[in-house]
Amino acid sequence: MNISIDQIDVPLLSAGYQQVPGVYDEMYAAPDILRPHWEPFVRSLSGLGKEEMARRWKTARERIRENGVTYNIYGDPLGMDRPWNLDAIPLLIPPAEWSELEQGLIQRARLLNWILADLYGPQQLLHGGHIPPALVFANPGFWRPCHGVPVKGDTYLHLLAVDLARSSDGQWWVLADRTQAPSGAGYALENRIVLAETFPDQFREFQVQRLASFFRTLRDSLLRLSPSNRDNPRVVLLTPGPLNETYFEHSFLSRYLGFTLVQGADLTVRDSKVYLKTLEGLKQVDVILRRVDTSFCDPIELRSDSYLGVAGLIEAIRAGNVAVANSLGSGVIETCAFMPFLPGLSRRFLREDLKLPSVATWWCGQPKAAKYVSDNLDFLVIKPAFPYLGAEPVFGGKLTGDERSKLMARMRHRPYNFAGQELLQLSNAPVWSGAGFAPRPVVLRVFLAAMGDSWVVMPGGLARVSPSSRTSVVSMQRGGGSKDTWILSDEPVDTSTLRRDPGLPVELNRGRSSDLPSRAADHLYWLGRYAERAEHLSRVLRCLLVRLSGESGASGVAEWDSLMALHDCLESPHSRLAKDDPQGHLDQSRDLEQEILSLIFEEQRRDSLGAILNRAAKASAQVRDRLSNDMLRVVNQFGAVARTSDSSAWGYVSPGDALTVLNHCIGLLAALRGIELENLTRGPGWHFLGIGRRIERSIQLLGLFRAIVVPLEPETWPTLDMLLEVADSSITYRARYFTSLQAAPVLDLLMNDELNPRSLAFQLSDLLTHSRQLSGTPSGAGWPFSKQKRVEEAADRLLDADVVQLCQPHLGIPRPALDKLLTEAQATLPDFSDAITRIFFSHAEMEQAT
Repeated sequence: MNISIDQIDVPLLSAGYQQVPGVYDEMYAAPDILRPHWEPFVRSLSGLGKEEMARRWKTARERIRENGVTYNIYGDPLGMDRPWNLDAIPLLIPPAEWSELEQGLIQRARLLNWILADLYGPQQLLHGGHIPPALVFANPGFWRPCHGVPVKGDTYLHLLAVDLARSSDGQWWVLADRTQAPSGAGYALENRIVLAETFPDQFREFQVQRLASFFRTLRDSLLRLSPSNRDNPRVVLLTPGPLNETYFEHSFLSRYLGFTLVQGADLTVRDSKVYLKTLEGLKQVDVILRRVDTSFCDPIELRSDSYLGVAGLIEAIRAGNVAVANSLGSGVIETCAFMPFLPGLSRRFLREDLKLPSVATWWCGQPKAAKYVSDNLDFLVIKPAFPYLGAEPVFGGKLTGDERSKLMARMRHRPYNFAGQELLQLSNAPVWSGAGFAPRPVVLRVFLAAMGDSWVVMPGGLARVSPSSRTSVVSMQRGGGSKDTWILSDEPVDTSTLRRDPGLPVELNRGRSSDLPSRAADHLYWLGRYAERAEHLSRVLRCLLVRLSGESGASGVAEWDSLMALHDCLESPHSRLAKDDPQGHLDQSRDLEQEILSLIFEEQRRDSLGAILNRAAKASAQVRDRLSNDMLRVVNQFGAVARTSDSSAWGYVSPGDALTVLNHCIGLLAALRGIELENLTRGPGWHFLGIGRRIERSIQLLGLFRAIVVPLEPETWPTLDMLLEVADSSITYRARYFTSLQAAPVLDLLMNDELNPRSLAFQLSDLLTHSRQLSGTPSGAGWPFSKQKRVEEAADRLLDADVVQLCQPHLGIPRPALDKLLTEAQATLPDFSDAITRIFFSHAEMEQAT
């Protein structure tokens, strides 16, 4: 029974919702008449009120940003930092309707999988004339090297996605089949997590079916694919890398399913077996869940210009030593050109009518279909028959005369490259506008996972809506949004989680081995270095800015020379500050202030705080599957810390606002360091992260000592106070020496005192501790002991010397002995870093096949 809004005793959030005439509305059956499965949900949300609804949704969007849920829209200024666009209102589907969809989807998966098994096997469809040869052999998605390659259980589709839409009469239609490397399941899970936390009462009250069982089925299905090593198979998720638009999903799924996230350079083929290149050596891979298109997976037998795949992968599959999901070549049927043939193929080979129809489609490779498309162009959407061609869909009715003529000419020249599809009037679903509900066209992507000889449908999906009610194209790349999909249940729902049965025996493993790829170790090392570099720069700039904008400012020559001495420690090759400016201190102060603001906000400067934080964010993005949620919440903020709303307006930022940015950055980096110390397991990754930190901070301290202590004169004594402040040791110094500032005690505290965690001695001691522990593990095989010994010897000479004597000028020369020891120590650290890089981080790049 449909429910009238007059029966609902709370003010509706949907008040003012404008139904579109002639368009099926998911929420309303008729004006002011709610559909039965929407009525309790609308009433429940309306009970929250607009203010509470807005507050909760603001918190949810902040959670999305904190979690780093992103979707890369190519050409967007935010790039990889663009937050995922999730709507507050889920799409609701009642149990009976979902049951019918499930049956149709499982039948469709069986049919599509059977077609793939035939095309890459006996090819009865071609021999019997059931599909035209051009549909296969002119299709760039059909890869001949994959023909005859054995596939376990003849299951080609381990994960399938189907795009559905509803027409004006309420009928569900299939818009597209995603058989290559379907995306969206991870985003659907993230949407569910956010919405369930935002509206927990509603989620429980309406018995929404859970998603965990689907992912458990997917994981178990992939584990069973292992050709050998059945007890503990090694499964990896192959990603193109952080520049891919759905990279967040790749890392999220790898963490959720417990699989290692890898890029092509992390894998190698030896003796027809695929291996993961780890710090402990090569480890055989049993199953690859790929998010890389087939064409890029093997540069030897497929695209020779690919650097995303693994050379020799197909040979390893032929040898039966590795399984790949989805099977290579599965993208051949990811085209609307197959849709006209599916009903006949279903009746002939499944002996069943197709339960879930495709939207009416005509492949122009057939003369009759081509004529129909030409005659009815105004009422059709013209799509590329093969998505690999890269063409965009064209709405025939919106073409100008010239555009229409050019399109018709291309279609006559190569008709098999085009397909016409009925223009479906998409249904509308409600979205949250900030003040109430508003209608938007919606498309639903559903997912299926193979289970034995059948498939399981995710009880939910990724609903996508257009950015406005006037836009009929639903695409995330064109600014669309997403929705969670709630499948309602009449019965108690399965609340089990992804975790395995607690009754199953588990072999204890206390860090005996590591699957850390050398690439991941490389990025962890540089995450440590960039984090320290950003903190050092933040502290120096804060010290300068506080004094420059403070009560006294740079009021005299001595104060100005002290400020410049600290500024010169940065050794910026992009500095616009004149060394010898004949202008007064006021003009010089303004110039220095502008230089500081540039060093904070100007991302085009490679040495700016914004640029360094961006590099730290990129390094963390490469290993986000290995970072905890708390750590990710910290690093996800790096990209926005020093970003102004207008990238060209940094020169107008006030010193007070700049200090706020610097304080926030220092606090953020301190939080990251605390999480590292308290939360990270002491494995190889933690050691490389720590080594990167200690090398960078040691280099920065040595540079400060050479620039400030070595040339120190009585007139520039304020630089000692700045040095203590930058090293965060002012309180300790005052407690020991009160207000007496002298070079020797300052240097002793910052260089020799191992009890001071900011001292050079502490850095070098911790660096050598990390090095000794790591070199004693299988991950540290080949350790550069000779370079490490040089660091130790230089450190011993420096730290064993008499600090008081080192701080005494000699024959009018400012502290030559100190300068010599500092220079020697400073030279050993880059050599040690380079040696570590050559041994552990030099990846064997895939050579381009010729």
